[in-house]
Amino acid sequence: MPGSFNELLKTHDKPILVDFWAEWCGPCKMVAPELEKFAQAHPGQVTVVKVNIDEKPELAQQYGVQSIPTLMLFKDGQIAEKVVGAIPQAQMEKVFAPKLA
Repeated sequence: MPGSFNELLKTHDKPILVDFWAEWCGPCKMVAPELEKFAQAHPGQVTVVKVNIDEKPELAQQYGVQSIPTLMLFKDGQIAEKVVGAIPQAQMEKVFAPKLA
């Protein structure tokens, strides 16, 4: 999977918002519906990918994820923005939306 994840980052034609999370993480469960609302507010502008760090610890390590939830916006294969912690959709709009263009 790391190969295919990294390939996705390099070849995808629109920004990718990655949610690093875990099943046991309460704040991760709070951010999930907010992330869904953000994606619905930007149809065709962003792809949301969820990475369970318990299933893919190598990806969490590769991208320096030390705390969850961590949201990373990748644009042209590079990290364009990163937020650690649960944030509401309104904050996602301020942080990530300007980078979608």
